Amino acid sequence: MDAPVPDFRRGRPTQKFLSINDQVKRFLQSGQSVILVDTKKRENIGNYSNMGREWCPKGKPIETNMHDFPDKELGKAVPYGVYDIGSNEGWVNVGISHDTSQFAANSIRRWWTRMGCYRFPNATRLLITADAGGSNGYNRRLWKTELQKLATFMGMNITVCHFPPGTSKWNKIEHRLFSFITQNWRGKTLYDWVTVVNLISHTTTNKGLFVKSAVDTKVYAKGIEVADDELASVKLKPHDFHGEWNYTVKK
Repeated sequence: MDAPVPDFRRGRPTQKFLSINDQVKRFLQSGQSVILVDTKKRENIGNYSNMGREWCPKGKPIETNMHDFPDKELGKAVPYGVYDIGSNEGWVNVGISHDTSQFAANSIRRWWTRMGCYRFPNATRLLITADAGGSNGYNRRLWKTELQKLATFMGMNITVCHFPPGTSKWNKIEHRLFSFITQNWRGKTLYDWVTVVNLISHTTTNKGLFVKSAVDTKVYAKGIEVADDELASVKLKPHDFHGEWNYTVKK
């Protein structure tokens, strides 16, 4: 059974944020990699209106569909973001199917093989900060078994710090990556996957944000169950402070 949702009001949320901040500082100071992860809002692919304004010649507005029902053939884009807070770099893995724990873990794996391993060639540990729910939720068994596979693949221990439930807006990936992607494609029609990836990849800021993106064509199955013995095989060590939200998966 999944773990019950703890009452974070007893755990002093401010202390939890300070704990995450201290972890991030220690990892960065020792030259290790720190990433923030989350799934951005799903977007319809096709001739749909997008919020915001875009310049058009007078009397020649861009015509879009009157409804927002998803196109059965094109579907929806599922952008999963990985933000390297130390380097101010982002990776967005654009899925075509479901936002699952396997998709989340594979998004991190693709970031590592395409960006992370070059940025941190001498890294021995990885710190991930994530929301409490969603595909990377603290109580998802599949997320933890996929983390074990990821740790083995990367050859390093992976530490995860989850924000308490209901505090996802404090995840800096929302303000340092996703918000600028939204600004960059405001008013633009996301006609196809190439348009989505190009708009994400061309997102920049005055502070030097650099973003890469690619489509993940793998179809991820929903409802995968993890047996007790499979979960027990995960080399997971809970931390002393809120071990349900803070833990390390050994390689």
